[in-house]
Amino acid sequence: MLISDINQKIREKLEKLEKNIEGMHFKFYEYYKGEAPTVPNWEEIERELLAFSQRTINDFQLSKNLDRILFKFQNRKKIWLTWIEEVHHMSKNQKSS
Repeated sequence: MLISDINQKIREKLEKLEKNIEGMHFKFYEYYKGEAPTVPNWEEIERELLAFSQRTINDFQLSKNLDRILFKFQNRKKIWLTWIEEVHHMSKNQKSS
């Protein structure tokens, strides 16, 4: 397989991962607002990112893009965990009232 073909597949996978992160953020926002009943399964994306990040990427731009996506996921994950905590805290306060 040509390097350009490999790089194209990596680029497509990175785009898919980023799209999944954005979709997960939307699902978490719905959960946070009370529009979704359950916590979205963010661990699946995390496992997928971890597995993908262990690959060797020889293209500098693609490697930087992966780093950016990993950073984005970590920032979003902090937001998601904060939202989960706030939702649970709010539900506890409602039960004790």
